[in-house]
Amino acid sequence: MDMGPFAAWRWQRLFNDSNIFILGLKNTLLISFLALLLALVIGFILGLASTSSNKALKGVTRAYVEFFQNTPLAVQVFFFYNALPALGIKFSVRAIGVLGVGLYHGAYVSEVVRAGINSIPVGQLEAAKSQGFQTLQALVVVIIPQAIKIMLPPLTNQAVNLIKNTSVLSTIAGGELMYLTNKWVSSGTLNYGPGFVVAGVIYFLLCFPLAYLARKYEENLKAKTTR
Repeated sequence: MDMGPFAAWRWQRLFNDSNIFILGLKNTLLISFLALLLALVIGFILGLASTSSNKALKGVTRAYVEFFQNTPLAVQVFFFYNALPALGIKFSVRAIGVLGVGLYHGAYVSEVVRAGINSIPVGQLEAAKSQGFQTLQALVVVIIPQAIKIMLPPLTNQAVNLIKNTSVLSTIAGGELMYLTNKWVSSGTLNYGPGFVVAGVIYFLLCFPLAYLARKYEENLKAKTTR
């Protein structure tokens, strides 16, 4: 029997067990979707707060961003998984995945939102205030709708990074694609070749279309700006 890493029988075994990869894909999509929603909510709230004139609010926002951007996601996930139960706070592994990845990317989304808001000329905000808008109202009604087209490419890139970062959850048996792939390839026949090739292809198929669309949109936006 051919014992090479990509022998035909290994691929046949993978085909027979394809339901494992389908389950991993479903779990990855679910965790990614919920974590992205959390990241967007946190990011927009913190992004708005970071443009506030309130120094305390800006300080808290800055502390959050600096902490999550300058500590590894794996450390944060391990904290949720190992440290919080010792304090009597317990979450399911899936909830830890959503919280860990969502809180982490919320910091990056907030920077995208802040940069997008700051890219709009300050005169727009002043004009809105002159029409009777409060600062928050002006940001939500006038500034953010204009800034969204600037934010969209980096936000899409954050979605791509978020999907890839769900693989960190394999270290806590998160049930997503990377964990189930590693569990499958480690069982019995050690089918590392086919298993990780297929997992890589699935991640590519999830991420490449988003990255491509973000790049094309950004190129079109730059082309319109230079006209």
